[in-house]
Amino acid sequence: MEEAKDVIVLGAIRRGEKKFDKIQRATKIDPDELNSILEKLEERGFIVVEEKKGWLGKKIELKVTEKGSNELDQRLHEVQEKWNQMQALYQKGDKEKLKGFMDDNRSFLPMMMFFGIMDMMMFSMMFSMMGATMGDYVPAESMPEGADGAMDDGGMGGGMDDGGFDIDIGF
Repeated sequence: MEEAKDVIVLGAIRRGEKKFDKIQRATKIDPDELNSILEKLEERGFIVVEEKKGWLGKKIELKVTEKGSNELDQRLHEVQEKWNQMQALYQKGDKEKLKGFMDDNRSFLPMMMFFGIMDMMMFSMMFSMMGATMGDYVPAESMPEGADGAMDDGGMGGGMDDGGFDIDIGF
């Protein structure tokens, strides 16, 4: 499961988004792509599709399996480790290594944002230390509201707790 979007979709489902349209809204992945990601997750046994009978006929709900939950925990642990490495390089003031590390781990950045693993203030300070902007690393649609690299509101407008990031990883 190397695809960042797969991890994000799995995370959205585990967080309680059980229906296609809700998953789509939470992840901002276009419906066709989301469909193929869900098929892959189901093939791998990470999610199950449950049909429930409701008042208005059948309802389809998606649930994360134990295997899927373990996979997600493993991936989140990996992403957390990468964030810790980035912070350590930043604190050492090692611009070159930090830049190299970020270049090598671009695909993890949107996951860090989606799951609220990264500290947006620290993240923007890393960019200014490197003389880069967030836009050099993160596609605009993946950035939290108001995170244009300058973060003139002190980074407080990122809305870290609502998980409402626009994630569309086009790397």
